[in-house]
Amino acid sequence: MTTTANSFQSTLLTRKQLLTSELQSLGIRIADETNSANSRRGGAGPSDHKAVSIMGTTLMVPIHTKPAHQSPFTADPPDAVGRSFLYRDGQPEAPLQFPPQPRFYGMSTLDGIPYWKIAQLHSHNVLATTVLQTCIRYGNTSTKCQFCAIGESLKANRTIARKTPEQLAEVARVAQQLDGIEQVILTTGTPIGPDRGASVLVDVAAAIKSATGLAIQAQCEPPADFVWFKRLQDAGVDTLGMHLEAWDESVRAKIMPGKAEVPVSYYLKAFSAAVEVFGRGQVSTYLLAGLGDTVEGLLDASRQLIALGVYPFVVPFVPIGGTQLANHHPPTADFMRAILEPLGNMLSEANMTSDTVKAGCAKCAACSSLSTFEKKTACAA
Repeated sequence: MTTTANSFQSTLLTRKQLLTSELQSLGIRIADETNSANSRRGGAGPSDHKAVSIMGTTLMVPIHTKPAHQSPFTADPPDAVGRSFLYRDGQPEAPLQFPPQPRFYGMSTLDGIPYWKIAQLHSHNVLATTVLQTCIRYGNTSTKCQFCAIGESLKANRTIARKTPEQLAEVARVAQQLDGIEQVILTTGTPIGPDRGASVLVDVAAAIKSATGLAIQAQCEPPADFVWFKRLQDAGVDTLGMHLEAWDESVRAKIMPGKAEVPVSYYLKAFSAAVEVFGRGQVSTYLLAGLGDTVEGLLDASRQLIALGVYPFVVPFVPIGGTQLANHHPPTADFMRAILEPLGNMLSEANMTSDTVKAGCAKCAACSSLSTFEKKTACAA
């Protein structure tokens, strides 16, 4: 751990900031996982989580990971309306609320595909899907991202390989009507071709926007031609995510050798072009803390990104079963807080807090406790 993280204990934090950061690093052991809704295994991004609401904030907390199975935190099985209680080492800590099973999960398309295989509820009001559940890099150990489980849910028959615009528009419309969905997140595995998935996202976004009017974030790698940013916006995409995952080039080359062939310098050019289209604070990137970047490195990255108008969504790395990093240790809560407190201050000073984002992971905020470190009352739009 760095000097910055070691000295962090002297900083005064709220109980909510302390508890939420600890839950996302350590996870929760749930007495009866089958009796509670809205957990997710596998997928293209941070996964093996369950959504829980605590102290007025909804978080995605690891429950299916190996570290979570040794967590000091436990929770009672939820009652009929999702209420539970959190314990630390057997001592009462705080009440919990699990979001109910979404009603759209019980429905299927005319050709018999369950809606939950097409799109999933994230947090309590976000519909998310991986449009292409395949990636040009996934099947090759020399190029695949070591943290990614995009192929695991497909192998387990928990999803389908490609979702059509018609299917996603149908599911989004029903989820909006039955479950109060407020935004949609579209990500994709990277296909062959210079648009790196942008064309697929254009078609899907247009169908969903026409059917629902919901706010949409699209997520893909930077395309070779930045004209795709305007095409995405014209299709109805409100915000764009292009995810670095790691900042240090040596870490990127080790953890995501194929994706690292697109250097950080190119991402920075793409970010600048995307901000011109979507606006300041409406372009974001994931940074997975715990892959090898230092506290200082992630804070330096965040400064540069915020200066460009990009929201750096720093998330604790969660080791996912079935991946090369399944046994990798997640970052400690102290490490996360050493990043999140100064980052929250940076975002607040820049008037780029999560509540100013129109759609996407930063708006949802459930995969990180970062939003609890922001000072929204001073800068909300």
